[in-house]
Amino acid sequence: MSTDSIALLRKNAGQDIRALAQEHFKHDLQDSDRDALTSAAGKISTHVTVGSALGLALGAFLAFRLRRTRMQMFNAFRAHEKPTHVKFADGREEALPDVTPYMKPSALGDVAAYTFFGFGGLFLGGESGLLTGGAAAARRITGDPESRERIETAFRRFRADVLRKEADELDKKKSVAEYLGL
Repeated sequence: MSTDSIALLRKNAGQDIRALAQEHFKHDLQDSDRDALTSAAGKISTHVTVGSALGLALGAFLAFRLRRTRMQMFNAFRAHEKPTHVKFADGREEALPDVTPYMKPSALGDVAAYTFFGFGGLFLGGESGLLTGGAAAARRITGDPESRERIETAFRRFRADVLRKEADELDKKKSVAEYLGL
């Protein structure tokens, strides 16, 4: 599993692309544009962090509720009177085994529940935070039409440079395996 699966752990692009982005950030944008982009990036980061924390807490809470419900069901099953024999139509009687010890919740089941609910909550919370943070950041960036136009122009120039760089890299490599680093 890649760390890119969890929004909180996602990394940025490589160093060369990061340097290219810094060049466009310095030369193509005004100070107010840079402030807007920095603020938008902070909003996304905050939303992802808060969403991941809330998702993890929700996952732990649901795992706790599941564990408590399993224990209550087991106690009700254990306290209830169970048949000990089965009588067939031909008069033969067979003893039924006691399955109560097999129904008891185990520590391994608790660990699995907390683990899976925790990771599920972390994933859902982080992705929800990424969505809400992205929407908040988009509102921040698109608030001023002139700034928005400058930012979009700078992004288009940056993206064109990245695509040129990737095309040059593809022309240098002989195989797909070399390009993918395999």
